[in-house]
Amino acid sequence: MSSETSTPHPAPTDLLAELKWRGMYHDAMPGTAEHLASAAPVSGYIGFDPTAASLHIGNLATIMLLVHLQRAGHRPVALVGGATGMIGDPSGKSAERNLLDETTLRANQAGIRAQLEKFLEFNDSPTGAVLVNNYDWFKHFSFLGFLRDVGKHLTVNYMMAKDSVKRRIGGNEESSVSGGSDGISYTEFSYQLLQGYDFFHLYKNLNCTLQMGASDQWGNITTGTELIRRLGGPDDKAYALTGQLITKADGTKYGKSETGTVWLDPALTSPYQFYQFFLRAEDADAPRLIRVFTLLNESEIDAIEAEHAQNPGLKTLQKALAKDVTIRVHSEEAYKIAVATSEVLFGGGDLAALDEATLVGVFTGLPHLRVPRADTADLNVAVLFSETTNQQILPSRGEVRKLVKANGLSVNGAKLASPDALVAELPLLHNKYLVVKKGKSYYLVELT
Repeated sequence: MSSETSTPHPAPTDLLAELKWRGMYHDAMPGTAEHLASAAPVSGYIGFDPTAASLHIGNLATIMLLVHLQRAGHRPVALVGGATGMIGDPSGKSAERNLLDETTLRANQAGIRAQLEKFLEFNDSPTGAVLVNNYDWFKHFSFLGFLRDVGKHLTVNYMMAKDSVKRRIGGNEESSVSGGSDGISYTEFSYQLLQGYDFFHLYKNLNCTLQMGASDQWGNITTGTELIRRLGGPDDKAYALTGQLITKADGTKYGKSETGTVWLDPALTSPYQFYQFFLRAEDADAPRLIRVFTLLNESEIDAIEAEHAQNPGLKTLQKALAKDVTIRVHSEEAYKIAVATSEVLFGGGDLAALDEATLVGVFTGLPHLRVPRADTADLNVAVLFSETTNQQILPSRGEVRKLVKANGLSVNGAKLASPDALVAELPLLHNKYLVVKKGKSYYLVELT
């Protein structure tokens, strides 16, 4: 939410109490609760990996930690790891990542900033969010300077004791040297030292006394608090707070669909796909998801759950979740289009009501068949659907005829009456598309 479009905040909340009832709290250093209560506003930061052009659902859970920090009357600091993104965080990973150049990382940072502005108030007030890029201070460090001024303050024993490192240690020397998935390179081993220095830099320059993140970041975060203690004076003190990793009821990682990662960028995951991802949440998962991903209060959620329990088949809980998150990540208009699209595909709505971008977005990941328009001048649908497309809908003209006779083939929402119907006589969507439905399967035919 930008400062231009924001609405007044409610009274500041108790951050830890809010996170706990929502099931988002995992751990905090001793004294964190007292620090949050006695120092207002506290500046707290979370780091975001800029190695993709967009954030994703997993990041959204972390963003919500910053949202709740700001709602509690504190200042959120979003750090884009322009420098550390060139190296890679070993936490939760089994192999080295691909490294990106500065130009790509800067472009990714701009996209991330635009997404964060939908959730945080960026302004000059004491609680206004701040965006920083650690490349801006690391680019001035020489290798020898970093080793001398920072590296000497942590022992190898301390760094190797971190779980994220221990999980990667133990690979044989040959695979590590050759770049195999076993072991850990010095590059990634040094990551916690760089992230630790980030915390120290923000502590000294922005009075940032709190770092937050997912539970798998605990080791890296506490490295930062240790560096602040060792590089600072006797009164220098910083704190750590981690949130729960978002997993499904069966313990598996949450955030992917059948077609892959669910991104916040509509060019990568359409609002329809995004909406459907939450709408399809299992009943066992939805109660937790609505607490993590929405700002609905406890009584509102209790009421939705009670209504859902009366008739789970109506998916009241999932619909409330999907609506809230889709509107905040995309827009109310995008949500309305997503609902209209769902009605078209599952409730007999009007395909012609969808704009071209939405129509194409709906079929992302499904067969998209392209046919030169010139080849369809005297063509009937039996030939089109079985012989001329780059991916056949049916194996033969005879199969097309059988399915038409069984009333099992439709074009643009209308049952196909004859396999001999000419393609040139079919009404096109946006003057070039045919949506073909065979049973429960959809195909998008585009005349090029």
